[in-house]
Order: sequence, then C-alpha cells, then structure tokens
Amino acid sequence: MDLEDESPTPDVPRRRRGAELEDALLDAAWDELVDRGYGGFTIDGVARRAGTSRPVLYRRWATKPELVRAAAERALRRGRATIPDTGTLRGDFLALLEQSNVRMTGTSALVAYYLGGYFQETGTSPADLRASLLGDGSTTVDVVVDRAVARGELGPEPLSPRVRSLLVDLFRHEGLMTLAPVPVSVREEMLDDIYLPLLRLRSGLPQG
Repeated sequence: MDLEDESPTPDVPRRRRGAELEDALLDAAWDELVDRGYGGFTIDGVARRAGTSRPVLYRRWATKPELVRAAAERALRRGRATIPDTGTLRGDFLALLEQSNVRMTGTSALVAYYLGGYFQETGTSPADLRASLLGDGSTTVDVVVDRAVARGELGPEPLSPRVRSLLVDLFRHEGLMTLAPVPVSVREEMLDDIYLPLLRLRSGLPQG
C-alpha cells in the first residue's frame, strides 16, 4: 500500500505520497535528531516538523529506534563518496579523502555524537550501522585497491579488511576527534607515511 500523508496543514497544502513523503519524513527526523539528540527525539516532534500525523509515521516505522536508524542511514548514504579513477593509487586516495572531507566528516561526526543513546538502547554499535549500509558488496576502498593490484602498483598477496580500511579509519578518527575538516597535510601524512607503505609491504610488492 502506498504511504500517503493524510494530514495536510497550511504549510503542506497538498497530499504527498510514496518517495516524496518518505523523504520529507526522514528529513524531518534527521532535523529532530540534530536539534534534540536521541534523548529528546520524539515522534510528535518529527510529525510537527513534517506537517503530518503520528499514524503516518507509525505506518512506516513502528518504533522510535527504527525511525532514527532510517534517518541516520539516509544521511550517511547521502554522504558516501563516488569512486575516483585518477590512474594511480595515490591519486585515487587523495581524491577520495578530498570528497570525504567535504561530504562526510560533518555527517559522520553528528551521527556518532547524536546516536549514543540509540546504540545503548538497541544494543548495537556504529559498526552494525555501517554494515547495514555496505551490505555484502565491495566498498569504495576495495575497488581502488583492487584496481591498483591489477595495474601492478601493489603486489598479489591478499590484504585483510582491517589493512584495507586503515586509511579511512584514521581519517574518520581524526574528523571525529576534531569535529572539523582534516587538513591536506594530515591527509597526505596518513597516506604517504602510514597507509601506502603498509599496503605495499603487506601485498608483497617487491622493494627497491
């Protein structure tokens, strides 16, 4: 059954349906989360922001945690970077970090900060939220690394998921600790002094 907004208000003069309505509800839920945090987040508050009624929300998300998770997943999905293709491993990761610096740092920090109560209430973690977004497919990092192996920039030895994700983990930690964009010099240090040497060593790339 198509979800329909049954409670138009003066601010919402026409009925909204389907994806249009869902986008409006999730936008309102995200705004409620940012403004009030998980502890102050209410279904009534979301309904007021969206100009709709509680039944419209409950028809799609049965509980507060379900709605919060959906809003957070949507915000994170919007912030995901596209896959760069500069022709070199270093160039790809520099481009990826630049995208992430612009699009993801603020969103990731907000999600981590405001969802503390959600993780405690549901017994889940940020890793669980990330896994639900990524699913079983290849990550952006996997694509970039695998292309570098095919080009001969890295050796053929398998790289563990933890090694592959180290640069992103370092970048995310820096952003969460400072709640600010990561400077170019720091990004280059992470890449050139830590990540690329590790990838070359662990992949069995001949040295010298």
